[in-house]
Amino acid sequence: MADPAGARAFGVADTVVTPNTPAFLTEPMIDPTGFREYDARWRYPEQINLIGVQALGLALATQLFEMGGARPRVVVGCDYRAHALAVKQALTLGLTLGGAEALDIGVCVTPMAYFAREHLDAPAVAMVTASHNPDGWTGVKMGARPPLTHGPAEMARLKTITLEGRGVARHGGAWRPVGGVRAAWLDDLAGDFRLSRPLKVVCACGNGAAGLVAPALLRRIGATVVERHCTPDYAFPHYNPNPESPLMLRDMGAAAREAGADLALGFDGDGDRCGVTDGEGRAIFADVVGVLLARALLRDHPGATFVVDVKSTGLYRTDPALAGARIDMWKTGHSHMKARVAELGALAGFEKSGHFFFAPPIGRGYDCGLRAALEICRLLDRAPGRSLADLRAALPPVWATPMLAPACPDTEKYGVIARLTARLQAMAAAGAPLAGRRILSVLTVNGARAALEGGGWILLRASSNTPNLVLAAESPHSAADLSALVAALNILTATEPGVAAPGSAPEAV
Repeated sequence: MADPAGARAFGVADTVVTPNTPAFLTEPMIDPTGFREYDARWRYPEQINLIGVQALGLALATQLFEMGGARPRVVVGCDYRAHALAVKQALTLGLTLGGAEALDIGVCVTPMAYFAREHLDAPAVAMVTASHNPDGWTGVKMGARPPLTHGPAEMARLKTITLEGRGVARHGGAWRPVGGVRAAWLDDLAGDFRLSRPLKVVCACGNGAAGLVAPALLRRIGATVVERHCTPDYAFPHYNPNPESPLMLRDMGAAAREAGADLALGFDGDGDRCGVTDGEGRAIFADVVGVLLARALLRDHPGATFVVDVKSTGLYRTDPALAGARIDMWKTGHSHMKARVAELGALAGFEKSGHFFFAPPIGRGYDCGLRAALEICRLLDRAPGRSLADLRAALPPVWATPMLAPACPDTEKYGVIARLTARLQAMAAAGAPLAGRRILSVLTVNGARAALEGGGWILLRASSNTPNLVLAAESPHSAADLSALVAALNILTATEPGVAAPGSAPEAV
């Protein structure tokens, strides 16, 4: 039967619900823009209230019944935020109202919740997290079967059920707290791996939930650990835990230099991403770290397939050491990447933002910042006498921009990218030059990535999470050549009113 108390949602209620009103305590309030391509995220309580979270839980239970038929068993956990417990309890109430069995593993990082799906034989997951977003945000990462999480089709269906009040209440729902998962997960991660040589590691957690597990894991494998902001504090007093952020990377690099460490490893707020600096304090972006890992993995797994996202370095295709690998370039986004790794039977996937996906026999196929940290430590352990800076220096040089993010309204950004993609395709067909060179191909799996004669490339895509475009460029030649590519991006985007110029910030990576 339809639920009379929690199924109505924002846009369906008789009146518009706003904070600090009686309706706010009795009616769902859910901003529709919180439903993203592969997870959900809102400012709390400005964009979603607890009744809205309950409606979301009911809708998720309803969707899981649609997808599987039998009573769903759902792992539920939350990251470390002031409101995380309240949001998790509201979500759990909705799940149980919808007839699901919620297995509550408490405060955790997202990959621990993913692990618990297999460990507890509970195929579904609903992890309450806003990842690296500032305090005041909440959200949910969810999935129906391991190692996958919701993609665009599943998120669209969930949005419809929630906002149109189609959640169905069912008997038989249950809530059960479960202990021991953290210890089992750390056992699974570390296995019998122990470092064979000394390694000093700065472990930076940005005061997020990863501080509960990352230092312990690194010590377990024998590393000397220098903790950096590892005490959980939901105010995030130093910076948001985002290992793609220059602020966090600079802090990690400074800590590595001060401590005389071999490297610094940083984790985002929910532990599914990992950032890296070498012992000299220089950031090595995740796509380049992926190249180093792929080189090592290919020696043990000849002919392996690696999935990389469209923002990643062209070294995956041009590095002679990877000539024996199959490289598949795919859509940005953790759900897209997990699904593609599984579809192709790839050994690993690498995403520029710091998501690493290791499939069996290395990992379990989902993104895990701590698994990435272990594999980076293993990489150094197997290269005695060589530092991380040495390994990076052995790669062919490239010059790349960071991700450039000119503002563009959510209502317009996909249209803008469609028009710019068509323009690039027309230029390629006509032989028209871009920055003085021919366009060899335009990859359109996620926006447009134009490969240029001589090895450079540019990328234009719409952000999945924020009202902006995502632009990038890379040159294998020089900083000056990269500046020419950025100028070409400026010229392209200048044809679209309201899109800011991307600017210029070349750097060697």
